[in-house]
Amino acid sequence: MGSVRAKRASSPQRLRFVVVTVSTSKHRRKSRNEDVDDESGDVAEAVVKRSGHDVVHRILVSDDPSMLRPRVEKFLSSRNNAILFVGGTGVSPDDLTIETIRPYIGKELEGFGELFRMLSYEKIGPPAILTRALAGVSNGKLVACLPGSPDAVKTALEHFFPQFCDLFLVEAGKSSAMR
Repeated sequence: MGSVRAKRASSPQRLRFVVVTVSTSKHRRKSRNEDVDDESGDVAEAVVKRSGHDVVHRILVSDDPSMLRPRVEKFLSSRNNAILFVGGTGVSPDDLTIETIRPYIGKELEGFGELFRMLSYEKIGPPAILTRALAGVSNGKLVACLPGSPDAVKTALEHFFPQFCDLFLVEAGKSSAMR
């Protein structure tokens, strides 16, 4: 762990996050100019900012591959460090976020989903088996898909955010050193 701390000391201290809330129903309401509450996106943004990092872009999209793909592609070509997809991870036929985002990940962090389900099981019991979550690295950047409930977002980020940040502060330092 000492080498991570040493690398982090020479890396940028603030990461740039994109938060994408994935909800077909909320996107429809927003399209009709209705008020939309995005508590899960609010939770994600608050955790990021409380940790001293920046949310540089936040958007609400439908759980539709034609809306998701351009977001991840734009992110991967940007100078941002991490993208959090919040929602669209259920098991209904309309939940396509995991299947759409997974091909963009170069190295999946399988333990994230496993441990997240364990933490969910401790809180909600057997329904945790329906919990899908994904995290990985693509071009030195964090790509994560979190379930859409505010409690799930809070659980995921409170438990894993420090490790994600340590890893990606080091990655961001490597990237900026190459420029």
